[in-house]
Amino acid sequence: MWRPWGSNKSTVQIHGTSSSPFSCSSFKDIQNLCREEPKETSSAGRRTYTVFHRVRIANSLLRSWTPKFQQGPHTAAASTRQSDSDPSIYIPGADKRVVVYFTSLRVVRPTFEDCNAVRSILTGFRLSIDERDLSMDSRFLNELQGILGQRKLTLPRVFIGGRYIGGAEEIKQLHEAGELKKLVEGLPSAEAGTCEVCGGYRFILCHDCNGSHKLYTEKTGFKTCTACNENGLLRCPSCSCAPF
Repeated sequence: MWRPWGSNKSTVQIHGTSSSPFSCSSFKDIQNLCREEPKETSSAGRRTYTVFHRVRIANSLLRSWTPKFQQGPHTAAASTRQSDSDPSIYIPGADKRVVVYFTSLRVVRPTFEDCNAVRSILTGFRLSIDERDLSMDSRFLNELQGILGQRKLTLPRVFIGGRYIGGAEEIKQLHEAGELKKLVEGLPSAEAGTCEVCGGYRFILCHDCNGSHKLYTEKTGFKTCTACNENGLLRCPSCSCAPF
């Protein structure tokens, strides 16, 4: 049989407790405690501070040091982007146009979306844009690597008036701040309509190999066509601004 509940009282006593009822301080009392109390002078002549005063000083120092030593990933990325944008990088012969190096491949979705976003922003100004798709011609990649002096590149890369501006983040920030409109002022406007030669694709089939990138002769057999790129394409002579 179980013993009746509450029949035996526990003999365990809690030491160190007072018999007086517990009184909880209100928030007003806490605010009074946290106020800066007057400084006291010890018998040795040195000034002493209360515990709350020392805690307040420590917290203020930590808050002042945090922005200097603790930078989040966005701050680090922003500083990297600012150092990546170098106004001294220049494309000769592109003083009067916008040049965009991008890719139309969807293999890396963030890169594809950044390229589309930048092209959409620049197209909204109705400018004549020299679009250089690296996925259509590998010579664009070699050209961009030579200009920037880098082997590993991220896309897109934008040049306005021949001067290097930056990538997707720089273009978005300049556009939101209204500075991008000032950079493109005075540049030639885009011509109305679609190119009659390439239909707006900016590439045409090679006349020598008909797009196969291979040539056949009776003496040597098949050989690689040197007039076009690896896709058997040529840049449209009508709407493409910058030849190689």
